[in-house]
Amino acid sequence: MSEKFQAVVIGGGPGGYVCAIRLAQLGLKTACIESRGSLGGTCLNVGCIPSKSLLNLSEEFHKVKNLSNKGIEVSEVKLNLPKMMKSKEKAVTVLTKGVEFLLKKNKVTYFRGTGSFKSKKEILIKDNTNKEITIQTEKVIIATGSIPVSLPNIKFDEKSIVSSTGALNLEKVPKKMVVVGGGYIGLEMGSVWSRLGSEVHVVEFLDHITPGMDKEISKEFMKILKKQGINFHLQHKVEKVTKNNTGVIVSTSNKEGNKKNFECEVVLISVGRKPNTDGLNLEKIGVELDNKKRIKTNGSFKTNLDDIYAIGDVIAGPMLAHKAEDEGIAVAENIAGQSGHVNYDTIPGVIYTTPEVASIGKTEEQLTEKNIKYKIGKFSFMANSRAKAIDDTEGFVKILADDRTDKVLGAHLIGPHAGELIAEIGVAMEFGASSEDIARTCHAHPTFSEAVKEAALSVDKRAIHS
Repeated sequence: MSEKFQAVVIGGGPGGYVCAIRLAQLGLKTACIESRGSLGGTCLNVGCIPSKSLLNLSEEFHKVKNLSNKGIEVSEVKLNLPKMMKSKEKAVTVLTKGVEFLLKKNKVTYFRGTGSFKSKKEILIKDNTNKEITIQTEKVIIATGSIPVSLPNIKFDEKSIVSSTGALNLEKVPKKMVVVGGGYIGLEMGSVWSRLGSEVHVVEFLDHITPGMDKEISKEFMKILKKQGINFHLQHKVEKVTKNNTGVIVSTSNKEGNKKNFECEVVLISVGRKPNTDGLNLEKIGVELDNKKRIKTNGSFKTNLDDIYAIGDVIAGPMLAHKAEDEGIAVAENIAGQSGHVNYDTIPGVIYTTPEVASIGKTEEQLTEKNIKYKIGKFSFMANSRAKAIDDTEGFVKILADDRTDKVLGAHLIGPHAGELIAEIGVAMEFGASSEDIARTCHAHPTFSEAVKEAALSVDKRAIHS
């Protein structure tokens, strides 16, 4: 007789394992199924965590090489790439084992294997030896995440034609790298390999990088990355990618139809991700998908079938680990009879380059499109005491507030520690704060956070230090 559970989560990524833990905390007998062999999903294994490790280490390498400019003489700075990769892997291993411990601590049953629907209430689990078991459940939460997509007729070999996964595991620094796609992931990985010595070229189909970002921030971001040595080719379409004896040829054409070839050792295809729903047997039980192959859900994360839910990258919305986590907690609370909720207006987005880029809420373009009148407050890190003291002054803070009520509608930052600074504005927005509320809050001196206060003051044209 198969084991029975009150809830089964298919997928052990940020959304899945968090959901499973919260379900268990709420008293439900819960199981979590993960096919990868280690918990944490794409984010922890081949995404946010290893990429942040390499971003940090590559930035440290770059800083050390240039310390002589600040009066610190360092000789013979060398890159040991295998050791750097081991450091990255250590971070991943420690965290994945930590998640496994958390499941055990919360009495969540963990199944290593691939889960699929045998029926609406039965889940078939197949492990890596093809051994099969069936478990029964009252509720199912689908949290299987997403996978990278390539361009038509271009296949990843993860050696010379790589996805973000392959870009995290290169065995040597390529002399030349082409990044196809000017989004978050492509720019993060491009900046890593650029700092380690690669000549990086970004090929983007649009006339700007980071689609969806506030345009003013996007322009400043590209200007800074150019200064760092990254080359940009906007409005270029990739027509084909051809391997040869020395590497890869990326064939492109611009909007005028002019052809251009890029010869490189490695090409990173970073043009987006798609929901990872193949093999779940969704069609067998009748779960509905939208035109982008995402699982359709209502405001409570319920699919068209009772007792089957979906969260994270398999449903609509930004493909972000923290968004999936919040959805995991919300759906668990809904299943337990509580009122789980996610405020999609206060989900931050961060690019972990140097400088960091962070945003939350509406952009100027979105507010203009909706005919919402707004005020702008800006403050440059050039005028921030802490930034000047450590010579890290690139970028600015930008706050958008309602013209009538002064309520904060959005914020966009580029500069040191932007990913941390955005949290203050997130809390403010969650509580419906005005720019005045932020401006009247005492900020420690000297800190980068003072730039947020000054930007809030600037909304009403009363910044002190600019």
